[in-house]
Amino acid sequence: FQRCVGMDALNSLHSTTFEIDEKHKTNYHKRFLEFVKMVQKENLVIGGAMTDPKGDRSKGPAEQEDPDLFTRVVAKDDKGIYVSGAKAHQTGCINSHWVILMPTVRLTENDKDWAIVGAIPADAKGVTYIYGRQSCDTRSMEEGTIDDGNAKYGGQEALMILDRVFIPWDKVFMHGEYEFASMLIERFTCYHRRSYVCKTGLGDILIGAAATVADYNGIPNVSHIKDKLVEMTHLNETIFAAGIASSYLAHKMKSGVYLNEDMLAQVCKHNVTRFPYEISRLAQDIAGGLVVTLPS
Repeated sequence: FQRCVGMDALNSLHSTTFEIDEKHKTNYHKRFLEFVKMVQKENLVIGGAMTDPKGDRSKGPAEQEDPDLFTRVVAKDDKGIYVSGAKAHQTGCINSHWVILMPTVRLTENDKDWAIVGAIPADAKGVTYIYGRQSCDTRSMEEGTIDDGNAKYGGQEALMILDRVFIPWDKVFMHGEYEFASMLIERFTCYHRRSYVCKTGLGDILIGAAATVADYNGIPNVSHIKDKLVEMTHLNETIFAAGIASSYLAHKMKSGVYLNEDMLAQVCKHNVTRFPYEISRLAQDIAGGLVVTLPS
């Protein structure tokens, strides 16, 4: 479950740490590679924690009334650093093994304390999870199986509160190099937005279900039904095509990893913010009132 965010964090950090080292003569990349070896050997699930609460969006981290609205370094010693703050909208963090903390906005020299990337165990001391829920969560607790969904392995969201969480130096991959924050964010975003091809798997299932309902209703050959199924397929494959094209046009970075094409990644994201909802609307149109009035 939920390996895409961690994978995108690892890919973007591979090239970013390499280029920080190149400029500042640090050893982040070596530390990072050792972390990746551990992740691969132990088959760990990584949560990518990028989104901060942000507070007043017109102000940067150092200008906020509450400095903990962005994750920051509050102390350091010879063993490592201590961070406080929060990470919002963290899908999968509770059922991840490790969490990588990353900046969420472009930073200035005044924001050095917030220019931090580090890996922590999900159960690290000082981490509190405020567990969120989805609108249909309680269905899995009802009798019967029709509305269970993925009862054991479904989506999990939480707000992470960080109170002086310790990160040893060997798990710190950025510390004060504020000018590289935007590079990391842009590369992470590029990877992550092409990963939305996963939504087309859901689309395939919904299109198949809509076609099945049309069969049940005895109208699979009615022209407007076929037109809607064709349109659903067209929209779904358009999402898929943008993501795959972005990957195909990837280019090699200095560190050796490949970064997919940025514009097509943004197009993939733009498509996925629009097309799945139209696909759902057409599915409901084909199915009729049965879907929303079916007895529980």
